[in-house]
Amino acid sequence: MIDMKTREVMCKTALSPSLLPDLHYSLNPYKGCQHNCAYCYVPNVLRIKRETWGHFVDVKTNIPLILSKELRKKKNGVVGISTVTDPYQPIEKKYRITRYCLEQFLKYDFPVHIQTKSSLVTRDINIISKFSDAELMMSIGTLNDNERKLLEPHSSSVTERLDALRKYSDIGIQTSVFFGPIYPTISIDDIPMIIDRLIESGISEIWIDTLNLKPGIWDNIKRKLIYNQKMYKVFLKNVFENKEYYKTLRNEIFKIGRLRNIKILDAFPKK
Repeated sequence: MIDMKTREVMCKTALSPSLLPDLHYSLNPYKGCQHNCAYCYVPNVLRIKRETWGHFVDVKTNIPLILSKELRKKKNGVVGISTVTDPYQPIEKKYRITRYCLEQFLKYDFPVHIQTKSSLVTRDINIISKFSDAELMMSIGTLNDNERKLLEPHSSSVTERLDALRKYSDIGIQTSVFFGPIYPTISIDDIPMIIDRLIESGISEIWIDTLNLKPGIWDNIKRKLIYNQKMYKVFLKNVFENKEYYKTLRNEIFKIGRLRNIKILDAFPKK
């Protein structure tokens, strides 16, 4: 078990303007994340030492109150929950900060777009089902749970995530998958099976992204891959040697998407 430091902190603002497409605001009830994903880019964005990431969580205990005041004045718009750290990381089970914020959004019926890799989101299905506009996007980079355990050690299993999507889609909530970062262990022959598994969960679209190696990320991944030399060698080949790997995989994903009549989108399209 890792040594996790938890701090209760006070915030001055709740909603931030979002630069992401189709989102007007972002809400991050926590700073820091227990999932400890090896490929996480957030330390680069927040300029936090990577060795500390995954070892602390700041809980913004007053954010529901701040949010309730802001919502009285804010223009209605789509809110991304969360755009930096997972709103349903394990500590949410204790603090329920995300749930309290959802209750505030519901009062003003702000559209919410929830992105997570945690099945804990099913706890709040009774609230989220009341929104006139809500979407659940689940992040999934692989269907191989042994690989998931290595690089996303404290996240929900792949099966749990797919089951969560199914529960929401069954009650009419729009659901989607952020298929990324796509694990370099995935081969072109795996794509039809993966797309079919995702479709079975009831989603309406799939967003895809490659493994983006911002400074420090590869070194962090390598520290985990020493426990699986076969996986390490495949990563080396498809990340550094096979320059056409992602392009080939992307083309196949779009091809299968057309055949299966499921919408495929580049998460970060090149301009």
